[in-house]
Amino acid sequence: MKIAIAGGTGTIGRQVVSAVESAGHIPLVLSRRTGIDVVAGVGLVDAMSGVDSVIDLSSTSSMRTKAAVEFFTQATKNLLEAGRLVGSTHHVALSIIGALAVDAQYYAGKAAQERLLMDQTGGFSLLRASQFHEFAGQLTERMGIGALHFAPLMRSQPVSSAEVAAELVRLATGEPQGVVADLAGPREERMADLMRAQLAHDTGRAKRVFEIPLPGPMSRAMRDGSLLPGPGARLGSETFSDWLNAQGRPNA
Repeated sequence: MKIAIAGGTGTIGRQVVSAVESAGHIPLVLSRRTGIDVVAGVGLVDAMSGVDSVIDLSSTSSMRTKAAVEFFTQATKNLLEAGRLVGSTHHVALSIIGALAVDAQYYAGKAAQERLLMDQTGGFSLLRASQFHEFAGQLTERMGIGALHFAPLMRSQPVSSAEVAAELVRLATGEPQGVVADLAGPREERMADLMRAQLAHDTGRAKRVFEIPLPGPMSRAMRDGSLLPGPGARLGSETFSDWLNAQGRPNA
């Protein structure tokens, strides 16, 4: 099979490309780095010639509601239309647990994406996952000021991006299933604890991390458990601690 991966150069995208290759299929990376802008849509149909399935991992860095909704709406529409034109029969999308309920800021974009797919008569699979293990490290980079480190007051059940990637490829190589059971990590964690562990791993020293409540509906959902998996969710096997221990130290 030839599988197009929109956003195939990001954290999860690289894992999916590797999983596609390991499964014996042909990955086609759609990203600005490969000359394809899924929002503009120019050249998308030509690039996707011969594609059997699409895995949509496209994303935006904007946290603004309007910008996020516009991005995911246009990208999803373009990918669905291009898929129809080239004869692709399966569109697989990755969303976030709780996005539809929160429906604000970045999550509003994911909610718009979900609604577009659920309005389809078929031909799609939608997987919602919790935050990846890599998220803690991303936050340590974004929320540090000099020697000070801050963490959002957040409950999370982080999941292995490799396990999510394997599930996305499994879906893409099968028949469309619509909305499938959520996928989360094996246990609930506090983001501040994960960031402390990440910083200790990266620096070899314990670091103080100040936990702070952030404003806005997305941050409220982080605090109140809205982003945690509910009944019926599937749980991965790799804990954050297992994942972190498997990572080499920076510059080691």
